[in-house]
Amino acid sequence: MINGMEHLPTTEAAVTALRALADAYGREVEVTHDIGADQTSRRTAAGVGVTTDPDGSLPHEAYVEFGGLPRIGVRLYPEDDALIDVEGVECPDIPRDEVPAFLRSVFDGLAHVRSRRFPPGYFLIVPLPGDRTHKEFIPMIVLTPWLSARVR
Repeated sequence: MINGMEHLPTTEAAVTALRALADAYGREVEVTHDIGADQTSRRTAAGVGVTTDPDGSLPHEAYVEFGGLPRIGVRLYPEDDALIDVEGVECPDIPRDEVPAFLRSVFDGLAHVRSRRFPPGYFLIVPLPGDRTHKEFIPMIVLTPWLSARVR
């Protein structure tokens, strides 16, 4: 752990941590792996049949989907970051080491939705360790029943 955060040096380590988190919260989990530069989403210019990066490494990306509510999907990128989707709200550029803490906040009910009168709008607020928060804009059309129940 680094500063109260888990250090997840590889995509596989992050997947293992997310499986353990799913077990701890009694959630089903489905994992899809994309291995090779020709398979990962950020390497579209790799070319046909090219599986390694220029440095010879084999990039590994994974998509983890949690069962139950809220609907959560996590795309773990080889570049040590992740895209977390909570009920259709995309939270990009989450450092891979912060993904478990982010999900714990959501599963523990600490994440909430804040409304703003002017200009009108909603934000998903996810508390993180160290008195930090992640804030993401929510278009009104995306406000699901789960998100609506967390408006403060």
